Amino acid sequence: MLRGSFITRVVLLTLLSGYFIPHLSAQTKPKKKKIEFSAKETKYDKKIGKGAKRLIGDVVFKHENIIMRCDSAWLFDDETLEAYKNVHIQQGDSLHLYGDVLKYNGNTKKAELQKNIRMMDKDMTLTTDLLFYDAGKKVANYTGGGKIVTKDNVLTSTYGNYFAESRELGFKKNVVLTNPEYVMHSDTLRYNTASGISYFHGPTTIRSNQNFIYCEDGYYDTYKDLSRFSKNAWIRSGAQRLSGDSLFYDRKRGVGAAKGNVAILDSAEKIRIVGQRAEYFEMTERSYVTGKPVLQQLFDKDTLYMGADTLRSEYLLKDSAGKKVPDHTHRILRGYHHVKIYKADLQGKCDSVAYTFADSVMRMYRLPVIWSDKEQITGKEIHLSMNRGSLKYMDITENAFIISSKDSIHYDQIKGRKMRGYFHDNELSLVHVEGNGQTIYFPEGDSSLIGVNRTDCSEMKIHIQSNSVKKIVFLTRPDGKLVPLKKYPSNELKLKGFVWREGERPLSPADVSK
Repeated sequence: MLRGSFITRVVLLTLLSGYFIPHLSAQTKPKKKKIEFSAKETKYDKKIGKGAKRLIGDVVFKHENIIMRCDSAWLFDDETLEAYKNVHIQQGDSLHLYGDVLKYNGNTKKAELQKNIRMMDKDMTLTTDLLFYDAGKKVANYTGGGKIVTKDNVLTSTYGNYFAESRELGFKKNVVLTNPEYVMHSDTLRYNTASGISYFHGPTTIRSNQNFIYCEDGYYDTYKDLSRFSKNAWIRSGAQRLSGDSLFYDRKRGVGAAKGNVAILDSAEKIRIVGQRAEYFEMTERSYVTGKPVLQQLFDKDTLYMGADTLRSEYLLKDSAGKKVPDHTHRILRGYHHVKIYKADLQGKCDSVAYTFADSVMRMYRLPVIWSDKEQITGKEIHLSMNRGSLKYMDITENAFIISSKDSIHYDQIKGRKMRGYFHDNELSLVHVEGNGQTIYFPEGDSSLIGVNRTDCSEMKIHIQSNSVKKIVFLTRPDGKLVPLKKYPSNELKLKGFVWREGERPLSPADVSK
């Protein structure tokens, strides 16, 4: 009995398993719905295929959440159909597709549309001549060229994809985005119709009336006109070109910013400014660079390097007389804090500097110093005039002091309230001292210094040759004498206020950024 009872239970369990398992399987894998249809006229044609139905007039198909309409169609037993003329596919409330020919597979929910195709949702219209649409995934793609029209943009490309769920478009090859404000060309582009943001990869250009942009990676918010560019990115506006590891651009405000390996090129002035951070304002053509910035200005035979904590370029709205400037001829470059200057024949240092391009004058402020060969020049302010990179003259406005080293102990010195110095072949050749003039210089014999010439004169002109005083012309009554070197007090070899600053002198272009 026990054995029989056990066998009976096994048989019952086996029968029950055979009954329930297929039903459970049917629940986990629901049977696919068949295509429903209606038409004014239905015909059967065995020559076309078994169960082939010819549908004519106001044909409507329904397959799950998809409705398809056309003038005529063929429907086959394998759940495929072909539709012709005035084809219209609707999925959900917002997605509509139109075309001349449709091939649809109800098993895979994939469609192929041909000729005069329009795909529309609430944000865009796509037109092409061949479109593949996966209704299950809500993904469309074309491979023979297409065009997308949105509120403010028109996009064309050779290949394209549309993802209806995320409302995102993907484009490849010959991508062109046309906006009323600019035209973008790219190799690869993703565009979201809801957010209006485009992401681009590969060589990309954006051209507008205001500027030209190049990059190989980035994004552009077409609604807010905000963008970020990277990978060989640069912006050109007028004569200026801004580049960096990352660029940020606000088109509405006309403001561009750059970070990392920043460079601003000005082709009109032959200037290049490098640094780590920069910002550019299109409306006023003003820019500034920070992060150990260095300016490089190319002259005919030389390059001037200038470093500072901050370099700023702008246009003056008024000239030196206070009159309004009608155009942008009065450009000025400013350097703030720890300014250093290097040129093969000129070096300098100060706290701040201003260089005006209209007159090619560099104005140095707060403890300025200039070195030209063996001369050291200091004063309250130094204004240095240049012409194509050559020194013309300089004005020392107050506490003017020029020192030239003879050796480690003896220095030719010129001091006065103010001075103007003239250069010839970039060497100081003449100094005009006005007010409280004082000089100490050491005349030379055949091979040594022969004495000390100490002179006071309110106004004088000093002629210099090969970095040595050759002649002094006294314009008012002088008070001076020549004393043998051995008889001159060693503690009076230097004028009051003497400071030798040779240790601060930049010795190479690299020193200006230290």
